[in-house]
Amino acid sequence: MQAEHTSVAAWHTVARIRSAVDDHDADRIATLIVERIAADGVVPTWQRICLPLLAGTGAGDSGPAIAAEHTLSEGIRAGLDRSCRTRGRVLMPSGALLAAVEREQHSLALHAIAAGLRERGYDCLLLGAALPWTALTDAVRRWQPRTVIVWAQTTVTARTAPLVRLGRDFPALRRCAAGPGWPHPLPPQVVAVGSLAGALRAALANG
Repeated sequence: MQAEHTSVAAWHTVARIRSAVDDHDADRIATLIVERIAADGVVPTWQRICLPLLAGTGAGDSGPAIAAEHTLSEGIRAGLDRSCRTRGRVLMPSGALLAAVEREQHSLALHAIAAGLRERGYDCLLLGAALPWTALTDAVRRWQPRTVIVWAQTTVTARTAPLVRLGRDFPALRRCAAGPGWPHPLPPQVVAVGSLAGALRAALANG
């Protein structure tokens, strides 16, 4: 999900988060993310702060680089999960289901989508990383969401055949493919999601 221009206020937060990463202080990162979301909202915080930091932190295979990347990811995840919890939410059986595909360990963007939905007064069913396709199918059958958003980081985990089967088994289900792993073009009626704002529009669309 593409980053956008970073404001002056966001740059200050970025600098403070980088300092917290150096200290391996995920709790401080989470607090800064919560504060920025309260000030600017989920989408600007994700686009202007989280994505640039994720792109620039932990580049390398060394122990310190990997530790820094994990500290940052955990802090951002915790901050997203803490945010927008005090507003009224509408948990609808016809809402959105979010999951990373089978064998896919990356799911941070799904936490951003969930936070964005809460900010708008809605909740969702977030099933996290590496959800087997059989479990996803069962969740769709049981919960009957209007929309399912599935994340794939790499071409290794992105399989379109199960998406096609979901459409065959649940014709009314809106299927959205998020993440850089998916091939293009996607199967018919599968919506490509390329940004957090786009994911929120898809999850909240009527019809």
